[in-house]
Amino acid sequence: MVIGHTLRRAVFFILIAVTTLLALGLLVTVFHTDGLSPIERVLLVLYAILFSWICVSFWTALMGFWVMLTGRDRWAISRHPGTPPDPAAPPPRTAILMPIYNEDSQRVFAGLRAIHQSLADTGQLDGFDFFILSDTRDPEVWVEEELRWQDMVRTLNGKGRIFYRNRPENTSRKTGNLEDFCTRWGARYRYMIVLDADSIMKGETLVEMVRLMERQPRVALIQTPPVPVNRESLFARILQFAGSIYGRMFTAGLNFWQLDESNYWGHNAIIRIQPFLDHCGLPKLPGREPFGGEILSHDFVEAALLRRAGWEVWLAYDLEGSYEEIPPTLIDYAKRDRRWCQGNLQHLRLALSHGFNGLSRIHFIMGVMSYAASPLWLLFLIATGVEAFIQTQRELVYFFGQNWMPVWPVSFAVEMTTVLLVTLTMLFLPKLLALLLLLKDAKLRESYGGMANASWSVVLESVFSVLTAPVLMLFQTKFVLAILMRRAVGWPPQQRGDHMTSFKEAALAHGGHTAIGLVVGGLSYLYVPAFFWWFTPVLLGLALSIPVSMLSSSIALGQAAREWGLFLTPEETNPPAVLRYLAENLQDDDAVLPALRDRPPNHFVQALTDPYVNALHLSLLPERGPPGKRRRHYLEGLIHQLEEEGPDSLSAAQKRDLIAEPETLLRLHALFWSRPPAGAALP
Repeated sequence: MVIGHTLRRAVFFILIAVTTLLALGLLVTVFHTDGLSPIERVLLVLYAILFSWICVSFWTALMGFWVMLTGRDRWAISRHPGTPPDPAAPPPRTAILMPIYNEDSQRVFAGLRAIHQSLADTGQLDGFDFFILSDTRDPEVWVEEELRWQDMVRTLNGKGRIFYRNRPENTSRKTGNLEDFCTRWGARYRYMIVLDADSIMKGETLVEMVRLMERQPRVALIQTPPVPVNRESLFARILQFAGSIYGRMFTAGLNFWQLDESNYWGHNAIIRIQPFLDHCGLPKLPGREPFGGEILSHDFVEAALLRRAGWEVWLAYDLEGSYEEIPPTLIDYAKRDRRWCQGNLQHLRLALSHGFNGLSRIHFIMGVMSYAASPLWLLFLIATGVEAFIQTQRELVYFFGQNWMPVWPVSFAVEMTTVLLVTLTMLFLPKLLALLLLLKDAKLRESYGGMANASWSVVLESVFSVLTAPVLMLFQTKFVLAILMRRAVGWPPQQRGDHMTSFKEAALAHGGHTAIGLVVGGLSYLYVPAFFWWFTPVLLGLALSIPVSMLSSSIALGQAAREWGLFLTPEETNPPAVLRYLAENLQDDDAVLPALRDRPPNHFVQALTDPYVNALHLSLLPERGPPGKRRRHYLEGLIHQLEEEGPDSLSAAQKRDLIAEPETLLRLHALFWSRPPAGAALP
């Protein structure tokens, strides 16, 4: 089997190298007339890097197409016979973890309830416990999380099975959150399934993940491919369609060459806790942020550490029932990229570090290239424009020496057209192959709205991707440059719900893109008109970035597209039970707790005034010693400010400080009932 794995990977990388060399040879024949100029050398280097990056996706897609067409991959983790578990051994315990940070608590707990309901349908609920691991700093959200947790426990009879914890300090962000769980409670469980705040997973999928781990004792991590669902905006529905119809093929291709040295994407995955504890402690990188300090994109690194220790990591490409929600607008999508960009660029240092195997280093480089490709494309376009301008300034000489016949300039239009067509084929052929796979399965084809609607959806998605690609290129280039200038990024919460992009927001985000498109378009039309027409798709995307961003955020257009049968996905046309449960939970938000059902406008004040909420919050605070003298004086000042100026005068951080101290919380509760401050009415 080891020889077979090696052969697969060798074929994959040989195909990438050969394809890149052939395309590069075509470009060299165009340039190599009277030697290579410096700018032509730059173009060749950039094209070699970028084309090889395209080849990785292309050959991954082609291998995935072959797997999906034949219907099987004999080395997939789901097809391994494995070792039957010892019937005398105790059944495994699995913790389902949802780390959250200032999220929409209604959505978080609606999702957890849906997963709980789906697990109950399998009859295997007793093998799973739920943990809500909160790093929330906002006191309003914090108190609401506690109430919704208690409401969930009461509704589902989940005492002793559904747990909530808010960390006093969110040290090391999500990695610190998971480490805190593992060190405190990990010994009680054999596995943990890590979710994101917008993750949804079917109960059958969770049970199957545990079964696979039980039969494969050398596997430390199994990643499922999450499918995007549940968004209504046109932008999100286009991405949901693309992720659904192309994603199946790409994940099958990834598994084809990665096999037991796959990667981890940070959520919707099952992890064997003991090897994770033994090998996945993340050190701080030397130096300061953005390249030093805490490792932000921890998932790639944790997978590499497990592989270095001899454990297997798999992508279960054929394990369905794993879902996530994506940003609803182009601007939100770019903001999420900004958060990930710094973490991925840190991987450049890790790719050169000692001890990782070759495939782990390739994963790190791929993480870097997912963002470095944008500035490289921008450099390539700039260099191409400069070269085109230089060519237009050359004066053509038709007669040399004693020759009486003119020497006509050599045309390389055929070679240049071939280079362009090869590049476009590598980019767009995988979309066609994914569409062709629908011909194999009539039921799947109907779930995408039929072949005609699916074909139109692919065409329109391709047009949309062409329009938005240059905008994302400039966004990501800006992010990379900011990081190179050592401007670190924080970890702000994401805006996950559907919402429209206003003209002001679009103008602020895309005004520069529009200006660049118009100015560069005008200059190229005046000075390099032949180049202008080749450059039109890029210029059009930039010039139209404001209306495209606004229109694509429209929920009405997204709903209209659904009515027309466009951008449909199987999860829309025939939603699984877990997604129906989620929709019902969000629609019927009928809480059991009166403190939550009454929907108070201010949860901070509620924690101070309502005896039940106050007692619940107090019971969930971690034990700590009395505050020091300086801390006590600080809290005294906040109490006086609250008394004299009311709750609105305090910042979110100050409110959190007040309700994080048990002694202060009890004192404020008594104070509010004896002489409530202005603007803080008692319930």
